[in-house]
Amino acid sequence: MPIKIPADLPAYDVLTREGVSVMTEDQAARQDIRALRIGLLNLMPKKIQTENQFARLIGATPLQIELTLIRMSEHEARNTAAQHMESFYHAFSEIRASGQKFDGFIITGAPIEHLPFSEVTYWDELREVFEWTQTHVHSTVGVCWGGMAMINHFHGVQKYMLEKKALGCWRHDNLSPASHYLRGFSDDCIVPVSRWTEMRQPEIDAANGLITLLGSTEVGPCLVEDPAHRALYVFNHLEYDSDTIKQEYDRDVAEGKPIDVPVNYYPEDDPAQKPRNRWRSHAHLFYGNWINEIYQTTPYDMDEIGR
Repeated sequence: MPIKIPADLPAYDVLTREGVSVMTEDQAARQDIRALRIGLLNLMPKKIQTENQFARLIGATPLQIELTLIRMSEHEARNTAAQHMESFYHAFSEIRASGQKFDGFIITGAPIEHLPFSEVTYWDELREVFEWTQTHVHSTVGVCWGGMAMINHFHGVQKYMLEKKALGCWRHDNLSPASHYLRGFSDDCIVPVSRWTEMRQPEIDAANGLITLLGSTEVGPCLVEDPAHRALYVFNHLEYDSDTIKQEYDRDVAEGKPIDVPVNYYPEDDPAQKPRNRWRSHAHLFYGNWINEIYQTTPYDMDEIGR
């Protein structure tokens, strides 16, 4: 089954060219089936790029997916056209007021790691989002800063500044091979990393009920399950395109910022060469497993979600 998105959303043409099944509202209405409703709270500056990345992954399963794009109510996007935001995004305040519920919900990262959580302009509303997921969402994934913020809100786990940016691809160990979310995973896997902060494993171990599923001896925990809050925290970027790290590196070089060549990313560590994608299969496995787990456990009657 395909992912259901508006025909004029840029991701529609991108995914169609890549062979991902997509459908319009009219096509979906002809199928006698309840689509899984997935919300994407997009906090990244490059909204369209992030839409494409997540739509590609959640649209690659055999199930019909209905994707809803969501923004913070008062925060104004500066790097995406206002017309795009007006046409395709819903303010969280509207979503909450309408009483909508979701089978799955993704909260992306944001380039604000240097700020304490309490100094983020939309922190109060984001904390409301976290609490709202407990009554209106069946399963939530927090990605990078979004995951750090969520684990901090529910468990008080702190983030710590790194001496320099962790940028590149690191090998991570499969710490829970029996996990439904790691079904089909190798004993280890490559995961893209791009962050100025870290979460520390001892604090996660000390928190009640958290389970680390993927981790690295070099860059720390990557994927943490929080069963009590029906949440997964992904501190790195399985969703990244092949050239996303290259874009970040080239931008920092052009701006004269001190930045090392991304670790284990370019062949022979040579930025003149084309980077190789070695995480794509595990990205599809993880998000496919997440969608499958939602399908297996979410109530058919959406009113029952969160009860």
